[in-house]
Amino acid sequence: MSDLAPLDTPDLHALTTVGIVHVTPEGNLLRCNTPFAQMLGYSRDEIRNLTFQQITHERDGTLCVESFQRLWKGSSDAVSMALPFIRKDGSFTWARLTVSLLRDREGWPSHLLAHVEETNDRKAANAHALADTLPVSEERYRGAFKMSPTSVIIARVGDGTIIDANPAFLESMGFDSDEVIGRTSLELGIWANENDRLKISKALQENAGCKDVEVRLRRKSGEVFWGQVSASFAEIEDVACIVSFTRDISAAKANEEKIKNLAFYDTLTGLPNRRLLWERLRQALIASIRSGSKHALLFVDLDGFKSLNDTFGHHIGDLMLQETAHRIASCVREVDTVARLGGDEFVIILEDLSKVPEIAAAQAKIVGGKILSTIDQPFTLNGRECHTTASIGISVFGGQSESTNEVLEQADIAMYQAKATGRNAMSFFAPTLQASVDARAAMEKDLRLAISENQFSLFYQPQLDRGLTVGAEALIRWKHPQRGLMPPGDFVPLAEETGLIVSLGTWVLETACTQIAAWANRKEEAHLSVAVNISAREFRQPKFVENVLTILNRTGANPNHLMLEISENMFADHIDEILAKMKKLKEHGVMFTLEDFGTGYSSMTCLKRMPLDQIKIERSIVSQILADPISGAVARAIISIGKAMGLSVIAEGVETEEQREFLANLGCHTFQGYLFSHPLPLAEFNWRQRVAPGCTRPPV
Repeated sequence: MSDLAPLDTPDLHALTTVGIVHVTPEGNLLRCNTPFAQMLGYSRDEIRNLTFQQITHERDGTLCVESFQRLWKGSSDAVSMALPFIRKDGSFTWARLTVSLLRDREGWPSHLLAHVEETNDRKAANAHALADTLPVSEERYRGAFKMSPTSVIIARVGDGTIIDANPAFLESMGFDSDEVIGRTSLELGIWANENDRLKISKALQENAGCKDVEVRLRRKSGEVFWGQVSASFAEIEDVACIVSFTRDISAAKANEEKIKNLAFYDTLTGLPNRRLLWERLRQALIASIRSGSKHALLFVDLDGFKSLNDTFGHHIGDLMLQETAHRIASCVREVDTVARLGGDEFVIILEDLSKVPEIAAAQAKIVGGKILSTIDQPFTLNGRECHTTASIGISVFGGQSESTNEVLEQADIAMYQAKATGRNAMSFFAPTLQASVDARAAMEKDLRLAISENQFSLFYQPQLDRGLTVGAEALIRWKHPQRGLMPPGDFVPLAEETGLIVSLGTWVLETACTQIAAWANRKEEAHLSVAVNISAREFRQPKFVENVLTILNRTGANPNHLMLEISENMFADHIDEILAKMKKLKEHGVMFTLEDFGTGYSSMTCLKRMPLDQIKIERSIVSQILADPISGAVARAIISIGKAMGLSVIAEGVETEEQREFLANLGCHTFQGYLFSHPLPLAEFNWRQRVAPGCTRPPV
């Protein structure tokens, strides 16, 4: 630190009586001017061997060093605080400390420069201002201290030890005097929130006191209450102390909470009222624009409530509204909002639904169905059984500039549409969305019937290695009575969302295994393996491994000819559980291929743990392999990884000879795609394996 400017020059010494000292971020005193040394009663040479922690109380020193280090790191520009310094003879002197960071010519931190100005006169004035509470006269002080209705404690500045507490404090906190004197507030455990204690400490350091700070305190019994604390420094019998005054403001806080509840909550049901609903709806609109997720607003109106009120009286009507509020709340999540607009009108905000409007509408419809069902149940009100139904209007919103009024009006209009249909019903504001929801509901109904009536069949798309068929991927088709043959993309997503994929997947697996067993008895097809897609929802079923092994045993299929296709997205969570299931099935000979590699969640570390047999190059990569250099590089990387790990690599979606040749040059020789064959029904697939070269279609 030889570049520090000398602090003992005659000019500087003559011009200032302010103490100046150079400090390191760790609190070491490097050098100082004469006023600073005289202030503390040391020589300047003695100062150089001291640390900031030695000339202040322990807590003050810690706070100072923390501030110094924030300055050094650039987290703050300057530090200013008032605190007592310890002189060489052990006495105290109050001073205002101001610290700034000095930098060298290149902008690097050089050292910290502290200005220290004694403020004992100001402290004396402050102490004099406390005369009403702490009179100079010992007799007057003791009388005021003991008779004060405000809780008062006096603690030493140095270590925080409480040296006195008045009867009001002892009574309020539930302590005896001998439990308090000689201990600290921390030892007594009176701070319900540590941040409150730090807030008071910071105010004392920076402003030499605080006034009416609201904190949470804990009585000896453990009861937590609101207190209002004022504190200041004072010198009592030549000892530097902190005097703290505390008032119990629990009653005022309770009244404040009541006023808040009156402003934002319905007094009858305890639900958010119109005012709070408006704010929650505004926040939902902002959140939907930011995230892209849809929200839904459900407008619920009880059917025939006025007649019930007129027949049985307002008391029964109020009981029904309270019970309705409880039933609606039981149908939604904690993140959702249930509010009462007034009368028999309730509004629900459903948060964070799907980004796809049709799916969000389906999610809202499920909740609406629950609400209709629960309200349709009998009400027992004051010993009387009553019945009612509800009409619900639904508005799906988000992702565009909508206002709270527009969303609420849309749901209100939809609610009246529901009433027009005969009540005990729900309706969507957008006709197209309503049609989509209806179509989706009809599709789900048809899908359930299709599973029970086995309206499905498997198609097989050949997989070839160097021109020879080595296997096939089993692909489901739905033979819909009205719509004809439907590809999986038209119904599998719905099966996933509704959970029907589990039953559907079991049928696919059993049908494929039955075919493996049948091919095993034919010379031409005995070598063929069958790949079956397994969804994450299927794989996470607790008895998935047991079910696969049961199907293999029942059908007699060779496990070595069953290839389960899993997606990277399956590894988003529960990785260890999934890997354990894979290893268990692998022990029985079942094979695994990883599709969509490079598009999901698996890392190389995770990949090395998977008991795989094959990696599949995804069709979107193959389709761009000639036009996009990055797709070509990705394919090359996948093939290299497969070779390094001893895995076979198959490319799906191969449609042109140029794509096949490109992949072959990279070292991939197993293909699947329209270049070779579309997915075929079983009869055509079997014929294809026996067809003579040059034939292009099965005989009539």
